[in-house]
Amino acid sequence: MNIEELRTYCLSLPHTTEDFPFDEETLVFKVGGKIYLLTGLTGQFYINLKCDPEYAIELREAHAAVRPGYHMNKKHWNTVDVDGSLSDGFLCELIAHSYQQVVKTLTKKIRVELFGS
Repeated sequence: MNIEELRTYCLSLPHTTEDFPFDEETLVFKVGGKIYLLTGLTGQFYINLKCDPEYAIELREAHAAVRPGYHMNKKHWNTVDVDGSLSDGFLCELIAHSYQQVVKTLTKKIRVELFGS
């Protein structure tokens, strides 16, 4: 997966927006105004993803490319190296999981506005 494939996948998820809220090098994807993925546009290619805490531990134990979130709450975020060791399909599953983790924390009002019910 490269950065354009990442963008294409993230923007395919309903109501996703992209932004550069921190600087010109940190690309952020949000749903309902909340971040579900961050990535740098320079240096090593990695993504920060929100994750269920128990699943986060399982992923870290099973995959060397998954570690506690860099500059994030380590209980709820993982940093995933996009180095070819994980398949694109699996990366998409992790991104979708992050997206769903954020969607379920949105207020009922925002969920109804975005998804209808």
